[in-house]
Amino acid sequence: MAFDLPKLSYSGQIKEITLGEGDKAITVGGETSYPFHLFEGDLPHVPKIAMEVYDTPPDNWAAAAMEPFNGVTDDPVAWAKKCIDDYGAEMICLQLESTDPNNLDRSAPEAAEIAKKVADAINVPLIVWGTANHAKDTEVLRKVCELCQGKSLIIGPVEEGDYKKIAAAAIGYQHTIAASTPIDINLAKQLNILLGNLGVADDRLLIDPTVSGIGYGIEYCYSVMERIRVAALTQQDEKLQLPIICNISKETWKTKEVKIPTKEDPKLGNAEKRGILLEAMSAMALLLAGADILVMRHPEAIKLTREMIAELTAI
Repeated sequence: MAFDLPKLSYSGQIKEITLGEGDKAITVGGETSYPFHLFEGDLPHVPKIAMEVYDTPPDNWAAAAMEPFNGVTDDPVAWAKKCIDDYGAEMICLQLESTDPNNLDRSAPEAAEIAKKVADAINVPLIVWGTANHAKDTEVLRKVCELCQGKSLIIGPVEEGDYKKIAAAAIGYQHTIAASTPIDINLAKQLNILLGNLGVADDRLLIDPTVSGIGYGIEYCYSVMERIRVAALTQQDEKLQLPIICNISKETWKTKEVKIPTKEDPKLGNAEKRGILLEAMSAMALLLAGADILVMRHPEAIKLTREMIAELTAI
């Protein structure tokens, strides 16, 4: 007797969004079923991975994370090109770390000029990420939107405390927004409604649920992202039918577990392998929860994640 695999009936679909311009533009979204449930629906666009680049040399990275980028960390343009040419990056995420008032407090014009140089030098979609300081991000990201007009950037994080001015600039200069909320389905929906009321089109909007890595609450992140997908695909909640972006690299590599040298605590195993596996496993957990875009750091972690995506989407 033949076995019929039970299948869910879906009533919704994740909206498709095209990011970037030209031959290297990418499209995310379009799913009609839960993540990688190819036996139930369509996954027209596999999840994408953005490699992160800092606008200033990192001073607190683990040695294992620094090694693949030796020689370019003092030049964001060279760093971005290395990610693309050597590691096959599909997207770049420029982290404007230097604009943090508690760091270098770099001015908005200076930061925007760096963003423009990177945008001009690469042909893949560019994400520009602030520091989640509302006052400074409002100043910096608005200037980035203006100076990079026509580059079709992804601007984030855009939060409830700063969305009005940043979103207005993004609309005016035709950029996409990453709407960030503190891991709560209701807050995510509320911010999407506010941005929609302001005039942000659905095809210019991504959900950033604000995630964490393994050992630091990823199970709660998974649960919230899962609920977002359930609401989008089975409850016809149009305000949640948007692709999800997860900035996971920082959350993984800032933990104490990846920074402890091998000789300091041999029981933890090889430090480089430890960090790579923690990032890759965190990334895979978020993909299974519904992530469409991951921001990642180490090339080997990205390689492992790509291999798993390929395996899960093989027919």
